[in-house]
Amino acid sequence: MPIILRRLLAFMTRHIDGVLLSAILLLMFTGLVALLSASNGNYVRVSSQLMNMMVALAVMWVFANIPPHYLMRLAVPLFITGCTLLVGVAVAGEVVNGARRWLDIGITRIQPSELMKIAMPLMLAWYFNRNEASLKLRNYAIAALMLAFPAALILRQPDLGTALLITASGGYLIFLAGLSWRVIIALGGLAAASLPFLWSAMHDYQRQRVLTLLDPTQDPLGSGYHTIQSTIAVGSGGILGKGWMNGTQTHLDFIPERTTDFIFAVYAEEFGLLGNAVLLALYLFLIGRAMVITANAPTLFARLLAGSITLTFFTYAFVNLGMVSGILPVVGVPLPLISYGGTSLVSICLGFGILMSINTHKKLVQT
Repeated sequence: MPIILRRLLAFMTRHIDGVLLSAILLLMFTGLVALLSASNGNYVRVSSQLMNMMVALAVMWVFANIPPHYLMRLAVPLFITGCTLLVGVAVAGEVVNGARRWLDIGITRIQPSELMKIAMPLMLAWYFNRNEASLKLRNYAIAALMLAFPAALILRQPDLGTALLITASGGYLIFLAGLSWRVIIALGGLAAASLPFLWSAMHDYQRQRVLTLLDPTQDPLGSGYHTIQSTIAVGSGGILGKGWMNGTQTHLDFIPERTTDFIFAVYAEEFGLLGNAVLLALYLFLIGRAMVITANAPTLFARLLAGSITLTFFTYAFVNLGMVSGILPVVGVPLPLISYGGTSLVSICLGFGILMSINTHKKLVQT
């Protein structure tokens, strides 16, 4: 290989974690295979997703090459910008399908809640790192308030799925920062006691989702349709599945949103229990590698940020798989690296780029 090509390859891969990248690419390839079947052989949609993947991988490479201490400098400006944009959505956002989630900035429309998926863990990691020497209960209370403000704005849009993911990312980080178990247990008891009030504060469609989880057959052609059809598809796959492109629930159009939130139902029907086991093994391998990077992070900021990103990715996968399998309510969370769509794919790969940066820049920090 010519010297120039070797140097270019070395430059392109110097901050890329090969193990993490291999797992990501395998999951992306699995997503393309499932998408081709879910879209009834729509190569235009598959090509579009392939372009989304290229953009997401490029974003991952960019963030993998940004040292963590530079990311720490972005925490406060990103958080303030994100909160400002969320307030702008609440005041003058565009209503699409009954939800006010988009903000028109002239040249394009943006969804500020997606920015908060990375701004929130960055901000809280920066805050705890800044106060590392003198952490007290009030620091955790301030962090909880910083988390509650944007989460409440997103929940008001309403966007329950994104609000839950952002709350999870911040909650994981607060826990990893050393919050006392006594406080956690007390907060859990308080949350349980407040359930009746939370129930009354929920939107009608959110309450219906909970009721549908308990008994989807009460409205089999309405709110329970998604859950019933997805569980039928998952169960009908058996051990070995019906074969790629041969899923009856899929190709007879029984599975709703089969290229996005419910793509796992397509995959499970066609590849069966064995295919599900392979998919879960890939997810566990990726999460395990990310946890190793978290454990070896050189600073509190890097450790908290990496841990939050890893556990939030786990939450993405767990919520979607539970939703499709009928053990969790339908909240509109895509299956990470598998579902069709560019926004969530970019935000996930951005997070993995940060993990790679933390892993490959640690020697620079230590010396």
